[in-house]
Amino acid sequence: MARTEPAATPLGDEFHLYDTTLRDGAQREGISYSVTDKLAVARQLDELGVGFIEGGWPGAMPKDTEFFARAAAGELSLRHAVLVAFGATRKAGTTADRDPQVKALLDAETPVITLVAKSDRRHIERALRVDVAEACAMVSDTVSFLVREGRRVFLDAEHFFDGYADDPDTAVRVLDAGATAGADVVVLCDTNGGQLPLGIADTVREIKARTGFRLGIHCQDDTSCAVANSIAAVQAGATHVQCTANGYGERAGNADLFAVTGNLVAKLGMPVLPIGGPAELTRVSHALAEIANIAPDTHQAYVGSSAFAHKAGLHASAIKVDPLLYNHIDPSTVGNDMRVLVTEMAGRASLELKGRELGVDLAGRPEALTSAVSKVKRLEAEGWSFEAADASLELLLRKEIGENFDDTPFTLESYRVVLDHRSDGEVISEATVKVHVKGERVIETAEGNGPVHALDAALRKALLPYLSWLDTVELADYKVRILPGHPGTDATTRVLVTSGDGDREWTTVGVHPNIVEASWLALCDALVHKNLRG
Repeated sequence: MARTEPAATPLGDEFHLYDTTLRDGAQREGISYSVTDKLAVARQLDELGVGFIEGGWPGAMPKDTEFFARAAAGELSLRHAVLVAFGATRKAGTTADRDPQVKALLDAETPVITLVAKSDRRHIERALRVDVAEACAMVSDTVSFLVREGRRVFLDAEHFFDGYADDPDTAVRVLDAGATAGADVVVLCDTNGGQLPLGIADTVREIKARTGFRLGIHCQDDTSCAVANSIAAVQAGATHVQCTANGYGERAGNADLFAVTGNLVAKLGMPVLPIGGPAELTRVSHALAEIANIAPDTHQAYVGSSAFAHKAGLHASAIKVDPLLYNHIDPSTVGNDMRVLVTEMAGRASLELKGRELGVDLAGRPEALTSAVSKVKRLEAEGWSFEAADASLELLLRKEIGENFDDTPFTLESYRVVLDHRSDGEVISEATVKVHVKGERVIETAEGNGPVHALDAALRKALLPYLSWLDTVELADYKVRILPGHPGTDATTRVLVTSGDGDREWTTVGVHPNIVEASWLALCDALVHKNLRG
C-alpha cells in the first residue's frame, strides 16, 4: 500500500488540497471518463502537486473498481498525491466487517478512505430511515473498523450546513461519532450549494470552537459562491479543502480547484503546492478540459485564456508602463500569459515562450515570430487549437524559422475510405492508401471498426516496411469536437490525436469539414513529429 501522507509541500500535512474530480467532478452532465481517462486525470493532478486524489467509489461503480485495481497493479505512480477511495458507512443492521461495500473500500488498497455520512436529521430519518443513534453507530463502527485495518479516514458530513441550521446537536453528534472513532478530518459539506460566504465562515468558526476537531470544507456552486465559500471556510479555520478541476460537478458544479488554489497561493500566501506547482495551474486546467472533452472556459479565473487579456486602449497604454497596473497578479505565477488584443503585441510573448519550451528559438527572429503569430491566429480563427496539441505547434514553428527537417516521412498520392453495412448489421470500414516512401509507390488496404481506424491501419501497413520505428507508435487517444458556429452535418470538425511510443506521448490536431480528413491531418502530424524527435 502507498504512503499515508501527502508528499512534502511547504505546509506538509498542515493543510490538505483534496481533489475529487474523478468522483464528484465526473457527475457533471456531459462527462464520461473511461478508466484510461481517469488514470490520465490522476497523473495530471499529481504533476500539479495536490495532496489527495479521490479516485471514485469502488464496489459501487465498475469503472471505479477497475481504476483502483489498475492503479494498485502499477499503472498509476504518484509522486505528490495520495490516492483516496470514497464510499459510504456500513448499512443499518449489520457490522462494518460484513458490509460488502466497506470491504470494497479495503480492496481498493488506498491508504486513505473518505466516508460520506448524513448529518442532517431530516435526511437521517427520511432517507436512511434510521434514528440518530443508529446513524452515529454506522459512522463510528465503519470509521473504527477502517482505522483498525490501517487506513486513514476522512469523514464527509453530507448536508452539514442545512442540518446544523435545523438541528445543531444532531449535526455535531455525527461529527463527534466520526472524530471519536478516529477520523482525521471531518468535512463540512454544503451539499446543495445553498450557502453564502459569511454564513459558511460563521458556522466553521462555531464548530471549530465547539469541537476542536480538524475541519474540512466541501462546497457546491449552486449560488455561484463555491470558491468564495471555500476560501471563507479556510480563513475561518478549515485546513482541508475539497475541489474539482475547472469546477466540474453535478448541477452548477463544485469549487474550482484552480481558482481556489490561485486564491490560496496568490492572495493568502499559502504554499499549498510544491515549488513550481502554481506555475502549472493553467497547463493542467486546459489538459484536464481536453481529457473531459469540454472546451476550456476562456473566462475562467486565473487559468482562462482571457483571464489576463486586455482590449481597451486605456488598459493597453497602462500595461506598457507596468503590467501590474491592470493585472491583479503576475500571470506567470499561475502559468498564464497576459494578452493585449487587437494590437501587434497580441500573442508574441506567449508564442516566443512556448517556442522556447518546445525547443524552438524564436528570440532574435522578429520576422519569423510575426509570421508565426499571424499563422497561428489565422488557423485558430478557422477552428484549429494548439493549446493541447504541442506537437503540431512545434512543427508549425520549426517551419516558420526555416528549419531544415524532413517534414514528412512519406508523400500522399491519395486515400479512399468506404463503409460496408452488411445484411447482418455488421459495419466495416475499408481504407486504401497510395503513398510514396523512400522513392517507392506503395498501395495498401486495411479494414477497421471505423473509417479512422481503417485509415490508420492502412497507412501503418504501407509504411511499416520502411519506417522501423512505426511499430512502437500507438494511438493513445482520439477526440472529436464539432466547432461552435458550424451546426448540423455541414459542421467543421476538430480532431485531437494523442500518440505514444512507450516513452512519451504527443498530441496533434487536424481541422476540416470532413472528419476523416481532419483525422488524416492529425495522424500525419503525429508521424512527422515522431520522425523528427525519434
